[in-house]
Amino acid sequence: MRTVTTFAGVRKENRGSIGLVPTMGYLHEGHLSLIEAARDASDTVVVSLFVNPLQFNEEADLATYPRDVERDGRLAEDAGADVLFVPSLDHVYPEPPLTAVTVAGVSEGMEGAHRPGHFAGVAIVVAKLLAGIQPDRAYFGRKDAQQLALVTRMAADLSFPVEIVGRPTVREQDGLALSSRNAYLSDEEREAALTLSAGLEAVAAVVAEGEGSAAVLEALARGAVDAEPRARLEYATLASQADAAPRRGLDTPAFLAVAARVGETRLIDNVHIDSAGDHWVTDLGVRLEGPSILYEEG
Repeated sequence: MRTVTTFAGVRKENRGSIGLVPTMGYLHEGHLSLIEAARDASDTVVVSLFVNPLQFNEEADLATYPRDVERDGRLAEDAGADVLFVPSLDHVYPEPPLTAVTVAGVSEGMEGAHRPGHFAGVAIVVAKLLAGIQPDRAYFGRKDAQQLALVTRMAADLSFPVEIVGRPTVREQDGLALSSRNAYLSDEEREAALTLSAGLEAVAAVVAEGEGSAAVLEALARGAVDAEPRARLEYATLASQADAAPRRGLDTPAFLAVAARVGETRLIDNVHIDSAGDHWVTDLGVRLEGPSILYEEG
C-alpha cells in the first residue's frame, strides 16, 4: 500500500477501476467492510483519511476526534487498500471555500435540523474527493442513511461519473451500531445506548407483521429511548431512502432513523426498509462475533 498526500498523487497511483472509501479515520469494522467491498469490485482501492472541520458543529468534538494514522494505515492495508490518501488541511482547503454545495431538501431534516451546516461540509468535501480522485465507485455505510441519500443525489445532480454504493450497518455484539464515539461511553452509558437499537429491532418486528404507519413505527423507536432516563432523544423519523423526506407510511423504500445523546455522546442509528413485492423487509445490518477493534490497546 502506498501513502500519498495530494489528489495528483492519488491519480498517479490509479490503475483500472477505482474504488474509493472516504473516512475521517480511526477505522473500525464498519470502515473495513467498505474497504473489503471495494476490494471485491475494484482494481485499485483508495482509502482517504481526512478529519473534515467543515462538518463539525462543536469545536470540542473536532478537537477530541480520535486520530491515529499509523493504526489506520495498518488496518486499511490488511483489509485490501492499495492507496492511503492522507491530505493536509491546507491541501484540501488551500483557501476558505467560496463555493457551496447544497442539496436542498435532503439536508434539511433530521441531522440537518440538529446540526446546522453539517451537510454543507459533507457535500463539499465529498465533491472534492470525487473530483480530485475520480473513482468509479465510492462506498458509504448505510448507518449514515441521510448522508448516503445526500451524497447519492449530489453525485447524480452534478453528473459525477461515479456509482455511490451503500453498504449494511455493522454492529457490535450487543447490537450497538459501530461508531468511533462508542469508545467514549461508560459501562452505564453503553447500557443506555442500547435503547436505540432495541427500538429499531421493535420497528423491524412490527414491519415484518405488516405494520406500515409512520406514527406507529416512530412511536416504537421513540418510546424505547424515552424509557431510558440516561438517554435524550433528538428525533425518530421515517424517511425516504431517495431524498430523506419524511413519510407518513411505507409507500417507498425508507429508513427509520433515530438520534440521541447518552451522557455527552451523540449517537445515530437506523433500520432500512425495502420493498419485496407484496411486503416490506428490514435491514438492521450485521453483528460482530467478537469485541470491536475500537477497544484494542496499542
